[in-house]
Amino acid sequence: MPVPVPATASSRSSSATALVVRAEARLFLREPGSLFWVVLFPTLLTTILGLIPSFRESSDSLGGRRVIDLYVPVGVLLAMIMAGLQAMPPVLTGYRERGILRRMSTTPVRPASLLGAQILLHGVAALCAAVLVILVGRIAFGVELPGQLAGYAAALVLATVSALALGAVVTAVSRTQKIAGAVGSAAFFPAMFAAGVYLPVQTMPGTLRHIVELTPFGAASQALDQATRGDWPSWSHLGVTALWAVVLTTVAARRFRWE
Repeated sequence: MPVPVPATASSRSSSATALVVRAEARLFLREPGSLFWVVLFPTLLTTILGLIPSFRESSDSLGGRRVIDLYVPVGVLLAMIMAGLQAMPPVLTGYRERGILRRMSTTPVRPASLLGAQILLHGVAALCAAVLVILVGRIAFGVELPGQLAGYAAALVLATVSALALGAVVTAVSRTQKIAGAVGSAAFFPAMFAAGVYLPVQTMPGTLRHIVELTPFGAASQALDQATRGDWPSWSHLGVTALWAVVLTTVAARRFRWE
């Protein structure tokens, strides 16, 4: 008769982590507010802008392109910003404020598993929203699909990491959900400006554009636009976004507290 092999600590931890991911996924899907703002709002905004007749007309100042062509990458970045700054910090701060993370430290499920699950879920939601924005832009308004898929994917992944890392920093410096909401909102509006929500980065005056390109979302906006036109994104834009991702991740890791 075969003797059962006892489960190792790593296998128990992996199983527990999988359970956490499934549980957090169910909770996330039950939050209509987060689903709307992260997944649907960027597409809704892109659709509203696309319905403006002048935004569907070619412009010589844009090199023959239309305003809606510039706003599809902006809608993609807006999904990342929503996930990182508006959806994720209140959830994680709430867990810490209620002592859930502290209690988890005494079980096989480490608090890091919950943190990883939240980052994974919000990242996947943001990427799904990005695909939805691209498809609606193409089907409804004839926006060209990314001509340089590899470059577009690279810029998209870096932008997602930057947004989620920024959200982790907001969580790290916020003791309560109210503070997280205030700090997240303070970072949210500048992030939207840098991404080009109010004015596409490509149409900004030279000096302002150069300053915005030093931010993670301004650089990502330019990288996504270049990849959409079929060019490999500028290494400077990818480098700026990657540098911000590394810096923000490092700050979040050092400042984050479970209690």
